Amino acid sequence: CPISSAQSLEDKLEALQSHFTWELQPRRPNLTCELNILQDIGSDEGNVWLGHIYNLLGFIQYKLGSSKDALNLFNRAAETFQRQKNADEGPWLMVNFGNLAWLHHHLGEDEKSEDYLSKVDGLMRKYPAPPGLERHPEVLAEKAWTLMMFGKEKKQQAAELFQRAIRMQPDTVEWQSSYAILSAEFLIKCQSILEPEVFERLRSAKERDPGNLYVAALYLEAKAANGENVQDEARELAGRVLERPPSSYNGIRPLLRLYRNKISKDEAVEIAEKALEKHPDSRYFKKSAAICHMKRILNPDRREPKPSRSVINRAISLWEEMIAAYDDSTLRHQITLAQLYAEVDKEKANQIYKDQLLREDLDPEEIQKLYNLYAKHLYFIRNESRESTIYHMRAAEIQVESKYRQSSITELEKTVRKNRNPELFEEISKLLTSLTIQPGAQNQ
Repeated sequence: CPISSAQSLEDKLEALQSHFTWELQPRRPNLTCELNILQDIGSDEGNVWLGHIYNLLGFIQYKLGSSKDALNLFNRAAETFQRQKNADEGPWLMVNFGNLAWLHHHLGEDEKSEDYLSKVDGLMRKYPAPPGLERHPEVLAEKAWTLMMFGKEKKQQAAELFQRAIRMQPDTVEWQSSYAILSAEFLIKCQSILEPEVFERLRSAKERDPGNLYVAALYLEAKAANGENVQDEARELAGRVLERPPSSYNGIRPLLRLYRNKISKDEAVEIAEKALEKHPDSRYFKKSAAICHMKRILNPDRREPKPSRSVINRAISLWEEMIAAYDDSTLRHQITLAQLYAEVDKEKANQIYKDQLLREDLDPEEIQKLYNLYAKHLYFIRNESRESTIYHMRAAEIQVESKYRQSSITELEKTVRKNRNPELFEEISKLLTSLTIQPGAQNQ
């Protein structure tokens, strides 16, 4: 219903559909990650979601404390919608105007906030929600796309919103494509065979949206998971992808994943390097090449030759450049860097682990992971069995259930069973007993 003027300003704002009312509350590090994800999509005018990207970027900049950047991005979102839709107004501006109403309120500019509230009210009167929907399909679709960007926790809600929007406007191709991506990508990443309904949705999206190379690459991944040979189709698609501007949504991400998992890690590296050669300033292509090199070295295919020292050095260089480009020294990236260095410089690798052990910003889960992986590094790379056992004990002591804790407990059980560290036998046995694990018991 149109917003009543009798309501207080806060009540009016709370009634809006906007990023400020959609309970998007990730922690600050996650917001920085979301910012990077959106920036990597790029600002190609051909992207039908560009206005939505600017809206979400504006909200994230507000949450990161930059209201000036937020205002600029919200205004760019409105201009983009008007340019792409070739119209000054429409239901696709409801969320944008709601964001501007909230932002001006937070800036203490309540008169401007009221002005945007009036604009939302006018749009709701002119473009009411269809029968059976509480919101206009354009609003539902933008909320669905926004939740889709926030990971698997919001996946089900996003899927339901897309379904409701599509039922009312079934000919909106970009909604169909995004719903197909949302339905299929998580399963494909897990190397799962898609259910017939999901596979058909992806196939249909590919036919409806032939210019969407992201959907095309996902479709090839799904076919490969079904056991089909897609090498010729993949090579043809690679040529098309390499002609596109740099973007995480130009199809290169699922294409490289397809090559790494089903065709050839060496060919994945070649494609990633070609993309980077064409666009040397693209940090996303740099990241893509770094990941392909890393997978080739740390998860090699038996049929492919062992990487040379120069190839490993190239991987290390790319990984360090990627960390610098994203200003991202997260634990997982530093551990990967240490694992790469372990191939050519054991002392440097060990120093990276030691530097991470001194960090004060790690939560218990991260510390547990670090202890477990450092223990394995000590055992397999440095042949320091006793020190390795000590770090496995530290990982097991942290009361967080995870695969890393279970891994350390398994190693401690092996140590007791094989009596590999007699001087620590009693201490390990005592720890396992305290964890209600029978020392020396066989793994189930």
